[in-house]
Amino acid sequence: MNKQKYDSRLYRDASNPMISGVCSGIAKRFDLDAVWVRAGAMTAFLFAPTAIALGYILGILFLRKRYA
Repeated sequence: MNKQKYDSRLYRDASNPMISGVCSGIAKRFDLDAVWVRAGAMTAFLFAPTAIALGYILGILFLRKRYA
């Protein structure tokens, strides 16, 4: 049985970015579809725009970019 090593780190997915790859990196980390993570981020942005924008900017600044 060949299993890949489970990577528990968050990163920005540079192979599937819409803006900077933060949502697609989160989607890969939790094995979700990137469309759903992006839709959730946009919905959350409607209710708490400052917090979501700040979190996204921090993700851009502090998460490493990975070409996967």
